[in-house]
Amino acid sequence: MSQDFPLGKARNIGIIAHIDAGKTTVTERILFRTGSTYKVGGVDDGTAVMDWMSQERERGITITSAAITCPWKGHRINIIDTPGHVDFTAEVERSLRVLDGGVVVFDGVAGVEAQSENVWRQADRYHVARICYVNKMDRVGADFYRTMSMIESRLHAKALPLYLPVGSESAFRGVIDLLENKILVFPEELDAPATEEPLSGEYLLSADKYRQSLVEKLAEDDEQIMEMYVNETDISPEQIRAAIRRLTISGKITPVLCGSALKGKGTRMLLDAIVEYLPSPLDLPPVRATDVRGEKEILIEADDSEPFSALVFKAVSDPFMGKLSYLRVYSGKARAGEQVLNCNTGRKERLGKLYLMHSNHREEVDEINTGSIVATLGLKGTVTGDTLSCPKHPVMFESIRFPDPVLSMAVEPKKKVDRDKADDVLIKLAAEDPTFKIYNNQETGQTLISGMGELHLEVMVERMRREFGVEVNVGKPQVAYKEAITVPVDVEGRFIRQSGGRGQYGHVMIKMEPGERGSGFHFANKVRGGAIPKEYISPVETGVKEALADGGMAGCPVVDVNVTLYDGSFHEVDSSDFAFKMAGVMAVRKGLGKARPVILEPIMKMEIVVPNQFLGEVIGDLNARRGIMSGVEAHDEFQVVRCLVPIAETFGFAGELRSISQGRATYVMQFSSYEQLPSNLMEELITGKRKG
Repeated sequence: MSQDFPLGKARNIGIIAHIDAGKTTVTERILFRTGSTYKVGGVDDGTAVMDWMSQERERGITITSAAITCPWKGHRINIIDTPGHVDFTAEVERSLRVLDGGVVVFDGVAGVEAQSENVWRQADRYHVARICYVNKMDRVGADFYRTMSMIESRLHAKALPLYLPVGSESAFRGVIDLLENKILVFPEELDAPATEEPLSGEYLLSADKYRQSLVEKLAEDDEQIMEMYVNETDISPEQIRAAIRRLTISGKITPVLCGSALKGKGTRMLLDAIVEYLPSPLDLPPVRATDVRGEKEILIEADDSEPFSALVFKAVSDPFMGKLSYLRVYSGKARAGEQVLNCNTGRKERLGKLYLMHSNHREEVDEINTGSIVATLGLKGTVTGDTLSCPKHPVMFESIRFPDPVLSMAVEPKKKVDRDKADDVLIKLAAEDPTFKIYNNQETGQTLISGMGELHLEVMVERMRREFGVEVNVGKPQVAYKEAITVPVDVEGRFIRQSGGRGQYGHVMIKMEPGERGSGFHFANKVRGGAIPKEYISPVETGVKEALADGGMAGCPVVDVNVTLYDGSFHEVDSSDFAFKMAGVMAVRKGLGKARPVILEPIMKMEIVVPNQFLGEVIGDLNARRGIMSGVEAHDEFQVVRCLVPIAETFGFAGELRSISQGRATYVMQFSSYEQLPSNLMEELITGKRKG
């Protein structure tokens, strides 16, 4: 596709939702409707363009976010289809970081589900403007008005329906257009336009009621509509659309549409809403950045004439092409072969070939400009979250925050000759996915991989086999426990060595205090009067971090702790970086023994949909797994159970749930928080670690 689109005609959007809500099907219909594909791809039959990985097609789920570009009514729409499964939340996080707008897809039967809430919060964090699409309106049990109510009550959004369904379930045949006061009837043929019918009877009454409500909601937040509403002036559809656009971009309202993506019903309306209501890069305020020292704020204007700046939001290791880096360009232009500065590393890099992405297919372009989402080859020292800029005008964008892994397992190559190759592959996969970590256990010699859940790790092991030809044996999944201190302590660390020549001298005094749960690690330097020279402060912090990472009584990383260095002493000859680093290590080790540490375990938020007759057995099983119920919601012949369960107790739950419910119950879970492990289990864990 040509890059010569006006910036005001560009839309960078994501399709986001709970698993199985129909994100990929919505995207496939958009591609077909815009002429980007010549036939409709399907998730169920493994022909979806956006699910290009073999594992995605086999499992029927999206694993990695895929980018594609398509045209609609003179606009260029860059679309990222994101995963719905919680194990791949990093893909959603990094996509939302660089998008301007989003289409949130809801299952018309299930309504707002657990992962829907999670992706909504992620979109809130990055101030992404949204429209909602209630999908599967032709399924048994679909309820548009219930879903609308859930969007308002559970997501705390001001939902604004632009269309109302005509008919329900198998009788769903069209929608009421509230802006134009007419009925649009969907044809059976996928590519045929909707036909119009006049409003009458109950449909006319319903349209009047909801159109009045629509105008009132707009008047609450838009001065122009408010003035016309108070003066009882006629408000045209064009004036309403302009107000909807203003309020959607500002995040004050969320337009809601409905349809059936599988049948192609409502796709044209959705495309029109994307270009009419979601923002272009020009509609958004300047992007905040800083200078490379992080001291001065710089506002980046979306303009081709500005110096080049871009954020790397994804890196992919292609077995044939090498490393492919995805960029969102926030200002300026750049050509293939041009030199840019990686502001995070301070190193200059040369842009390789530049590509517009069409899922796993690429279209080479000579130049990239403001608002583009593109990929490039050749950035060897650049990772996810790095900022690229014009060397003469360096800036730093805020990096992307990712959750910590909650599950680990040991891996070992089946063939000894593959050991070095396996290490290289794991490093490549970890560079792609910031929630996938690798650790080498020095005591056992094992390689541990950590991720967001069993499916996440299973997919990574399968990728090693399929994409890189490395087969591995895997151990039983292990929970990523952590430790935290419970009382503040003051401790002293001394590292003093004399061995004939120059010795080693490092002496520190620190205070360790428990932080709030989830606050992480904070280090403060309160040394006064030059008791410790400035050049030794950083080594002390390094030593403190290393000691906390090594763990306390159970060997688990210590988190949520505030460390203050407030005094110490040095020797003019014998002091060194190493000595002060070791003094920091020794102080922390001493402090952990006095600070009454506890072990924290990851807790998962779980949502189970179970037929009524199996509810008691499922709740009984959850209670046995130390589950804490947070609510049970009735929905026809099903019950939705919400609870918190320690991840250590979830192993084997999928099989047990199938057994209890005769295969009819389903569940999803996502990470909630770290909470203290009960004392009896704490003792068992420590004893087991010591024996191991």
